[in-house]
Amino acid sequence: MSIYGKMKMGFCAMADAVLYSFRRCPYAIRARLAVAVAGVDVELREILLRDKAPAFLATSPSGTVPCLETAAGVLDESLDIMIWALRQNDPDGWLDMPEAGYELIDEADGPFKRALDRTKYHTRYIGADPEVQRSLAMSFLNTLENQLAAHPWLFGDAPRLADMAILPFVRQFAFIDKPRFDAEAGPGTQRWLNEFLMSDLFRKTMLKLPVWAEGDPMTRLDGEIRLPQDAGRTTSAPH
Repeated sequence: MSIYGKMKMGFCAMADAVLYSFRRCPYAIRARLAVAVAGVDVELREILLRDKAPAFLATSPSGTVPCLETAAGVLDESLDIMIWALRQNDPDGWLDMPEAGYELIDEADGPFKRALDRTKYHTRYIGADPEVQRSLAMSFLNTLENQLAAHPWLFGDAPRLADMAILPFVRQFAFIDKPRFDAEAGPGTQRWLNEFLMSDLFRKTMLKLPVWAEGDPMTRLDGEIRLPQDAGRTTSAPH
């Protein structure tokens, strides 16, 4: 079993848990997906990455999103947050997957994310050839295609942790050049991504929120994002 499968988180659901997030970040997206499907009640705080709130910087050891704060401690890694939520309540059986699912997550978080970044942000990396990096990323997607050709999700007829941990990054890669992705990705991969993008869960966790500031009324995530009564500033724009 991978380190993720072996982790003993030791946290309990707390109504006053705080999840610091950034709407478009794939790491933050996957954390919100798991918290939402588990129905864990947290306060959701949207962070502006170029001007991070002091309360967030005081909480997050890495200064990155997502970051979950509870009375029991802080979780600063998105996959840890997913498992923390699902170990409290896993109504759709996301954790019911083989060890191969954790291996796919490791590959997505490692080589695939590395290639994704060097495709999308190639000017930040000296010597990075975006075409070479795109080819490396597509190689991983072709591996997934072999599984998705037989099933709607990676491990059968319903999504598991691996699907929801990987799809936010596939989404990010696809929208670097969506027409090209549509031309090159396999039909199973395209169907898989589209099913995710059209899902109620994705829609409910992608509301555009105002940036959080100290003293703001509370926005909650407990199955879906719930705005304070006086905050009419949010719009839904999933893509």
